Amino acid sequence: MWDSLFGLANLWAMACWAALILLPRGAFLQSVVFYAGVGLLCLAYAVLLVLVTGGFVDANAVDGGGGANFTTIEGVRGIFMSDGGVTVGWIHYLALDLFAGLWIAKDADQKQFSRWVQAPVLLLTFVAGPAGLLLWFIIRERRARKTGRKGARIRS
Repeated sequence: MWDSLFGLANLWAMACWAALILLPRGAFLQSVVFYAGVGLLCLAYAVLLVLVTGGFVDANAVDGGGGANFTTIEGVRGIFMSDGGVTVGWIHYLALDLFAGLWIAKDADQKQFSRWVQAPVLLLTFVAGPAGLLLWFIIRERRARKTGRKGARIRS
């Protein structure tokens, strides 16, 4: 069961990433990636999180590592010592990385970066989410300053 869910989540995320990188990004595609991509992964994560951490499925995720919880390294290790726990964790990564990729793509389009600049950043975000996001922060900085409102001041 877990191998199938893991594989299905991977395929779905890869399809969304391929669409985000390769297809024209109109409002429809962005909505599909946001709701059917990120949203569906978030739903799967939430349901599986409750089922796994509640001990309804894959009791090894709760019993392994001396009491699974999110407050200690041993507790988190206990969750990840089961196929269910790994699947839930992986879907978590897939959902958040896809959300970050969608934000990067929208931001890059708004700032008129070419797809040739965007593609490697999006691929890095797909493979190593925070590293791709960090790279995007660095790349976008100069253009973000140029396109920012001129003369805008923070008022207190």
